[in-house]
Amino acid sequence: MPSRSLGLHDMRLKGLALFLLLLIAPGSAASAADEPDLIFRRSTVFKWLSPNDKLATYGLDDPEVEGVACHFTVPERGGFKGWIGVAEEVSDISLACRQTGPIHFKDKLEQGDDMFRKRRSLFFKKMQIVRGCDAKRNVLVYMVYSDRLIEGSPKNSTSTVPIMPWGTADLNVQKCGDFFTQ
Repeated sequence: MPSRSLGLHDMRLKGLALFLLLLIAPGSAASAADEPDLIFRRSTVFKWLSPNDKLATYGLDDPEVEGVACHFTVPERGGFKGWIGVAEEVSDISLACRQTGPIHFKDKLEQGDDMFRKRRSLFFKKMQIVRGCDAKRNVLVYMVYSDRLIEGSPKNSTSTVPIMPWGTADLNVQKCGDFFTQ
């Protein structure tokens, strides 16, 4: 009888492991294709026997708007929990977006659509960069924030990108209001 009980216990553990893998894998597989480029990291808190706390600066291009790049800086927890990837990251994130070439919209966009999303804890917190259009000023507006499943976070940062001609060949500037729906 003990071997049957042990077999049922093993099956439950395997089922739980499969459930957790399926729960975590879709989010990580989707964000893996859109991973930002690490520019640099800087230690902020020294830890004796484990990794230091750091600030990390990343860069990414807007996948739907050619000619726009954003850089954001996030704190990364060190210590043993940070080392194995279970530490909950804080919500302090800064953002700067700039025009890096002629701006061309690839498709119609929704106000407040996600441009980038990444988990900031194992289950409950994620960071999002969303974009919108200030049609009156012909300016793209980017906002970064993090949210939690249970309680939100009011910490956020905003950056704007005025749509300007790029060089002498780009005199026909697109209007963001023509590409965003309300």
